[in-house]
Amino acid sequence: MARPRFEKEKSEFDQKVLDVARVTRVVAGGRRFSFRATVVIGNRKGKIGMGIGKGLDVSQAVEKAVAEAKKNLIVLPLKEGTIPHEVSAKYSAARILLKPASTGRGLVAGGAVRNICDLAGVANITAKIMSKSTNKINNAKATLEALKKLKTRN
Repeated sequence: MARPRFEKEKSEFDQKVLDVARVTRVVAGGRRFSFRATVVIGNRKGKIGMGIGKGLDVSQAVEKAVAEAKKNLIVLPLKEGTIPHEVSAKYSAARILLKPASTGRGLVAGGAVRNICDLAGVANITAKIMSKSTNKINNAKATLEALKKLKTRN
């Protein structure tokens, strides 16, 4: 008789690994290596979250980052596939500007901002990284700060 297989249930969220870095800790015996993974998860219907996890291998770090991202979910008030109004935010040295775009314009954004908007389900948006910061994590956090500021008219 065959044993029943337990398959991991499919998550409602899609995930994208933004960044994987090998980090080093120097101890008496030499260097200890571990990995830091930054993951963005979203359901493409207005829910988005980001998490950072560390582990001894990449898969362990990604798993921890996904668990962290699920704790930090935010819900966006999307309007016809775009955001309701222009918004900007700053996180550390990163500055982001997000503008709504008309239908058919597409995702006009670069880097981490593009990944976040795609996973959030924003189909039409114009975004600009206003700072010189090339730090993916800070740019992603600035984007999430901007998205948290969105409000809708009742």
